[in-house]
Amino acid sequence: MFRNMVRWPSFGGVILAAGESSRMGTDKALLPWPPQAADRPPSSDTFLTAAIRSLEFSTDFVIVVAGANEAALSPLVYANAASLVVNPDPSQGQFSSLQIGINEVLSRGRDAAIITLVDRPPARRTTIEKLRSTFAHAALGIWSVVPEYAGQHGHPYVVGRELMTVFLEAPATANARDIEHAHQQHIQYVPVDDPFVAVNVNTPQDYADLAAKV
Repeated sequence: MFRNMVRWPSFGGVILAAGESSRMGTDKALLPWPPQAADRPPSSDTFLTAAIRSLEFSTDFVIVVAGANEAALSPLVYANAASLVVNPDPSQGQFSSLQIGINEVLSRGRDAAIITLVDRPPARRTTIEKLRSTFAHAALGIWSVVPEYAGQHGHPYVVGRELMTVFLEAPATANARDIEHAHQQHIQYVPVDDPFVAVNVNTPQDYADLAAKV
């Protein structure tokens, strides 16, 4: 009888951007978006600014988790009305940045987060709204809503307070995917018509390939 209840959660956005981008050779957060191509002018946007804008309409605020790249990212973060927090030891892994981001969401009084990575194209606004709406109308036993495209799971994804608590109780070196799989019964996968949710950009070749798809 609870399946049609609406939770009316309040959302914070989290962008994980503290990685060293070692395989790319340059900070992926600062890569132009969309990638430069012969048939379009150079873009003034970056993966970071595009990610911020993709979340700003569906969340009360957007938090960017930076690392040693804090000085390079902060002008873009603040110019786009987002907030920045720093992971003092990103060498622990991406999960440690996730913990910092969701702790900030909870400390600001929100009970759900929309989380994405900076090293990927921004999801469509309609995709994010579908994830948000699905979570709001999901059964109370659903702790997270994850997009699925062509059988692949991706980002951004929505997490509620229950899963955020589980994340915070885990060691900083844990893996979010492993934790989600351990709580599979609380995860809802949502098919979306948005190939970018399943795209990772780790190398110069990945970025060059992406230019041909935009």
